[in-house]
Amino acid sequence: MIVVLTGGTGGAKFVEGLRQVAPAQELTFVVNTGDDLEWWGLYVSPDLDSITYAMAGLLSKERGWGVKGDTFFCLQAMGELAEPIWFQVGDRDLAVHLLRSKYLAQGKTLTEATTAICNKLGVQARILPMSNSRVETRVDTPVGELSFQEYFVQRWYQDPVKSVRFAGATDAEPAAGVVDAIMSASAVILAPSNPATSIGPILAIGDIREALRQTSATIAAISPIVHNAAVSGPAGALMEAQGLPVSIAGVAKAYEDFLDILIADVRDTEAAKQLDSPELRVHCTNTIMRTAEDKAKLARTVLSLLNAENARAADPS
Repeated sequence: MIVVLTGGTGGAKFVEGLRQVAPAQELTFVVNTGDDLEWWGLYVSPDLDSITYAMAGLLSKERGWGVKGDTFFCLQAMGELAEPIWFQVGDRDLAVHLLRSKYLAQGKTLTEATTAICNKLGVQARILPMSNSRVETRVDTPVGELSFQEYFVQRWYQDPVKSVRFAGATDAEPAAGVVDAIMSASAVILAPSNPATSIGPILAIGDIREALRQTSATIAAISPIVHNAAVSGPAGALMEAQGLPVSIAGVAKAYEDFLDILIADVRDTEAAKQLDSPELRVHCTNTIMRTAEDKAKLARTVLSLLNAENARAADPS
């Protein structure tokens, strides 16, 4: 079994690649929920939805989030009713939020609600929230502390970032199945997601990070940083706020206590040579995923590296 820690648009793209090259039944996804929010009275989990849609073949490739071919009539109507519409929810996407909120109101956990939605959408992979407890990414800026969605969507991540924290993480426990999946995995992959606010909330739950330290699985991470800049979004500013260099070295530092393999882009070949060591193998390939072929090729490369590493570990001679 392969476990993937993921969140954000880069993570969803990589999951689309995995969907093309690996049996869904062999995949378990542990997904960031630090971005979750209540919107129009509904519980919305953007990263859980993106990974679910990616595995169901429903993810909008144009937007990188939401359902392909969606309409936005409800959003328009809510705007006409003077309700906030800065967080854009499509009509088909809205149906999922309604169903999740119904399940949660009935007393189901977020894990149970996610499983039920996956079953209805025909998703055969196992998709787990990082926790059933509420953990919220909070971004401190000169205008005050903002939720991640306020910082990222409402304000277009234009505010300087002073610090990032994960409210509730100290007391949160991993969702049922998360630690067992990591401990029994043959390999663990950290998707090319923002280390600060897509993977960071997952690792802020102590038992998950400890499981990554203890597992016998080979652990690989794909860098979302290429040549000292984020592929997209505010990852650079958020990494700097957490004291991490905006480089593949910064990605390695974020995961230094458990990482075995770092996959970097070919434009970071020289930096990779400096970082490569017996403790951390660094491999360079094309990590930019513009097409379905790019996504599948990157996923195939990562799986090949993991298989080779597992074979080497099994027969060190």
